[in-house]
Amino acid sequence: MRSFYHYMMRYRGNRTDDEEKQLAEWMFGDHSFPKQAKTYDEISRYLEWNAPFPSALSAFDRLYEMYKMEED
Repeated sequence: MRSFYHYMMRYRGNRTDDEEKQLAEWMFGDHSFPKQAKTYDEISRYLEWNAPFPSALSAFDRLYEMYKMEED
């Protein structure tokens, strides 16, 4: 199973500036982001303290569900 970070890199460079792209670009630029993490709790805890924009946590919840469906 690949990491959530690896999954999110598909959204980098999108032409539309949506929440998916914003979160992916932020994750790429944040050198402290837990890039090998696969669990919801680990990533969610990090985002709770370091959310890059107001709707980042809701975007993460939605994207993590998609990640789990693809990776399981």
